Amino acid sequence: MILRSAICFSLLTFAVHAAAVTGSVSLRDSRVDAVNKRRDFSGVVISLVPLNQAPPPVPQKHAVMTQKNKTFSPHLLPILAGTTIDFPNYDPIFHNAFSSYNGQIFDVGLYPPGTSKSVRFTRTGVVRVFCNIHPAMSAVILVLATPYFTTTAKDGSFVLDVPPGAYDLNVFHERATEQTLSLLSQRILVMDKPYTVPPIVVSESGYLITPHKNKYGKDYTAPPDDQVAYPGKSQ
Repeated sequence: MILRSAICFSLLTFAVHAAAVTGSVSLRDSRVDAVNKRRDFSGVVISLVPLNQAPPPVPQKHAVMTQKNKTFSPHLLPILAGTTIDFPNYDPIFHNAFSSYNGQIFDVGLYPPGTSKSVRFTRTGVVRVFCNIHPAMSAVILVLATPYFTTTAKDGSFVLDVPPGAYDLNVFHERATEQTLSLLSQRILVMDKPYTVPPIVVSESGYLITPHKNKYGKDYTAPPDDQVAYPGKSQ
């Protein structure tokens, strides 16, 4: 009973003292129709790294990135370092999720429909995910050192509730260069009242899309015949 009361008091204290950090993000210099024609500024990750707080506990709940219709969903998945991600295969064909880029390298191997694989991500950074069978499949996992993060809505708006304190505000957009994003970082001081971040403009200029290799570092071969049984698939 005492423990339950302490937990409730802790949550109440956070609720009383939490402050809303709000702002908006816009994109420019884009070659994407969703941005230029529909003014879609969603999918930009805003994170706040506290300067004087204890490290957050390791998350117990798993995140999920599904594979369905030859698509990873969600396409962009920000998580706290230490989080385990499940990769269920909801397609009637085999998949092989992997990453060999600068972030955490992993390879779950080939696995059949109706099954799932899991990976725990402990290294902060950007993990670009692909399928070793289907070259058009791609996703981005952003592994963060803070539990305070969110993604922008279609109009570019965002809101984060955080305890008062000093924070480093960081921005991530998959079609922006590291140099562009580093210049957008800023330090903010959040008091016990709402804080509004000045408008953030992210340029996509300089970002180049390059074809990726398979997990062996080689070019993909001809499109797979998904009707053919892969190793381990029942006939």
